[in-house]
Amino acid sequence: MRAGANWMPGDTSREGSRPWPRRSVLAGIAGLAACTTGPFGAATSRSDEDAALRAALAGPQRGAANRARDAARHPYETLRFFGLAPGATVIELAPGAGWYTEILAPYLRERGRLFAAHYARDAAQEGRRRSRAAFEAKLAADPANYARVVVGTLPVGGRFEDLPAAADADLVLTFRNVHNWLEEGSLDGILRASFTALKPGGVLGVVDHRAPPGTPPARQRTSGYITEAVMTEHARAAGFVLDATSPVNENPRDTHDHPHGVWSLPPTLRGGDVDRARFVAIGESDRFTHRYRKPAA
Repeated sequence: MRAGANWMPGDTSREGSRPWPRRSVLAGIAGLAACTTGPFGAATSRSDEDAALRAALAGPQRGAANRARDAARHPYETLRFFGLAPGATVIELAPGAGWYTEILAPYLRERGRLFAAHYARDAAQEGRRRSRAAFEAKLAADPANYARVVVGTLPVGGRFEDLPAAADADLVLTFRNVHNWLEEGSLDGILRASFTALKPGGVLGVVDHRAPPGTPPARQRTSGYITEAVMTEHARAAGFVLDATSPVNENPRDTHDHPHGVWSLPPTLRGGDVDRARFVAIGESDRFTHRYRKPAA
């Protein structure tokens, strides 16, 4: 049974057994009260928070192809579950082409800070170098939305070397990246750096492709799917506590056994026309959504 088994239909989270700490800077965000005191001062109504996030999701800075994937990636529900609120300091790990950056940057521009920890400009893999360059070009082309985003590099050796947000972040977020770090052996160092970068009570939010329990480690390293147990084990080793899980990004149609792993499915469709209709009918992958907490004391 997965953590947070007390989830009930209609709830978007599965709360863990340990209560959210009262002294956490995020204590007022995660609740469902109509009005709450935000982590950075004045009282903030939930309806205002909703409106700000909805506005970022509907903004013209988002590409049509990215917007079309909202039904599969559930950005509104996912970010609310992680506790995103105006005024937050957020580190996005490995933002790729900026799918979530398109939402986070305008949302945090006036009240908050966004740090993007991308792959190094001189990474050994050409694809990663191209991805970093394209991301920076995207931000430079739209300063109205992205001029205040601070771009740095993913941590090496368990620490961020070029981001000034160390020990000051409210949220560290990553979307569909953990399987890559597990394969290359960098996961533990990235998690340790994330733990250090967060304030006490801060949140690590993770979305990744879910492997069924008991999937052999070798299969997890090549298929793009990892088990929730593996994710939780590595997060706990870095000092995190699993606070809650959410079913928001689950896809029960995904059988997890495709010839090209998760890349058989949309949006990649690596197999081309072979079984394309079947994979399109399945849709994007089955994913877990975990909220971890750095203990407040």
